[in-house]
Amino acid sequence: MTAKPFTSLPDYASGWMAELSLRYEYRAARSVIAARQHQGPLTVQKPFYPEGDVCHTYILHPPGGVVGGDILRINIDVANGAHALLTTPASGKFYRSADKHAEQHNHLHVEDGGILEWLPQETILFADSKVKTLTRVNLDGAAKFCGWEIVCLGRPASHEKYDLGYCQQTLHIYRDQLPLLIDRTVLDGDSEMLQAKWGLSGHTVLGVMAITPADKNMVNAARVAIEAFDGLCAVTLIDDVLVCRYLGYHGMQARETLTKIWQAVRPLWCGRDAQPPRIWST
Repeated sequence: MTAKPFTSLPDYASGWMAELSLRYEYRAARSVIAARQHQGPLTVQKPFYPEGDVCHTYILHPPGGVVGGDILRINIDVANGAHALLTTPASGKFYRSADKHAEQHNHLHVEDGGILEWLPQETILFADSKVKTLTRVNLDGAAKFCGWEIVCLGRPASHEKYDLGYCQQTLHIYRDQLPLLIDRTVLDGDSEMLQAKWGLSGHTVLGVMAITPADKNMVNAARVAIEAFDGLCAVTLIDDVLVCRYLGYHGMQARETLTKIWQAVRPLWCGRDAQPPRIWST
């Protein structure tokens, strides 16, 4: 496994501590969950195989939301030859917190020859939530990774603004222990950055997607996929990492936009047409 499960609750935590560790291997002509460990309210449903041999897995957090003092930790290992796609059955929610912050740590490891697609549904930050998230991706050799993170600030449909609280979001991608992408975003509810033209300019949803290894052909395919989109979405190639960024007002629109890029790029990236998880249509 990528990391050992917690043996005790950290001193600063006061709520739920949940941890899930999964290892994927290629056996009998398909990728399977070869090892699984979980502690607390974090688990998975049975794997699905809409593509025949790619293992689609839904990560479940039964409480439905995270509050201050909670800690979630997800450890994923993908072995040589295995291909796993992970998502969630619904949006994640971080609720209002009186004082303590909530944490989520995602440790993703892909061995040489493995493929991992990390495509969770959007995360909603309620007003006055206090959140720290870290996604650390470690790739070996020619391992492939595609992943996104989508954050919704407040609940505009319920007239709830994200004017209190904070979120520290960090994405690290390494290959053979060398950094490919270090992306850090700090969202403070009372910061002028949320409204300033040089910041989010009032947008309440932001998304980032990274795909590696990538090349210029994939960049061109991604840009064609969003030609008709009249919102803010940018595609950049940083060495061999394709980075896509979205700014808007709707979490579903963010996922649909990034999905269009994923569908256009996936055949070039891993030689397969995109097969969206069935849960996205429910």
